[in-house]
Amino acid sequence: MKTLLIAAVTLIVPFVTPAAHAADDAMLGEARKVATTLPPKLLASLQEEIKKSGPEGAIPVCKDMAPKMAAEISQQTGWKIKRVSLKVRNEARAIPDEWEKAALEDFDKRAAAGESPAQLEKGEKIGNEYRYVKALPVQPLCLQCHGPADQLSPAVKSVLGKLYPNDQATGYSVGQIRGAISVRKPL
Repeated sequence: MKTLLIAAVTLIVPFVTPAAHAADDAMLGEARKVATTLPPKLLASLQEEIKKSGPEGAIPVCKDMAPKMAAEISQQTGWKIKRVSLKVRNEARAIPDEWEKAALEDFDKRAAAGESPAQLEKGEKIGNEYRYVKALPVQPLCLQCHGPADQLSPAVKSVLGKLYPNDQATGYSVGQIRGAISVRKPL
């Protein structure tokens, strides 16, 4: 009987494992698509607002509009989406949980070892949900508010000081990992 059970498992496992991998691949693809929806919308809104009112006038795009954009994407897709960082600007929204923190720390190590920050991602099933994070590398536009503190304009410093008295999100250079887009969905 034991031999028959082992034989049955040996015959079934090769067919179950590819199906499980296919499901994981499908979830990864879906998560990747959702996560990559927000950054281009945010960038376009930032560029438009910077043209109208300068970088200090565009700070509300990240503060107020980005969470609204994320909420819309969440409502459309069923995925919860947010931005997280190890160097937090918005303490109410951007503090990573332990899983996100571990992924961000791993991204930093991998980037330091030469991997392209734009390619860094992690997706996996955790309990009864699928989790995914994708690194957000600093773009040249980002430096106006996230660059070295001594290079920020007085107007940007003033607005950041009022809105984010505990701001940690400066001192970056182009290509560094600013944070990540994090998405999750119940299975």
